[in-house]
Amino acid sequence: MNTAQDLIRQAYAAFNARDIPAVLATLHPQVRWARAWEGDYATGHDEVRAYWQRQWQELDPHVEPTSIKELPDGKLEVAVQQVVKDKHGALVFAGPVTHVYTLQEGLLQQMDIAPK
Repeated sequence: MNTAQDLIRQAYAAFNARDIPAVLATLHPQVRWARAWEGDYATGHDEVRAYWQRQWQELDPHVEPTSIKELPDGKLEVAVQQVVKDKHGALVFAGPVTHVYTLQEGLLQQMDIAPK
């Protein structure tokens, strides 16, 4: 059985590999995913898939977790190093970002981006 930290690592590895089915396997069917690139949330597997496909047509993000901490409320705080390039290889953003996950039924149910 996977731990929550294993689930997080699996999700990021699949995202970086652009393996949408593998990422979706880590997400609750009613997931709410923060759309950093567009604003608001994508809800459910179909909206999340469509969001990523739009994003990857314009950008090439790579996100590596550097630490995972369980918060008192049971959420997971994931510090990541994010590098985003455009499709021509020009750097758009590089730096630390904090993602906060809510889990439900052993899957990632919501992803929020913590304010700086």
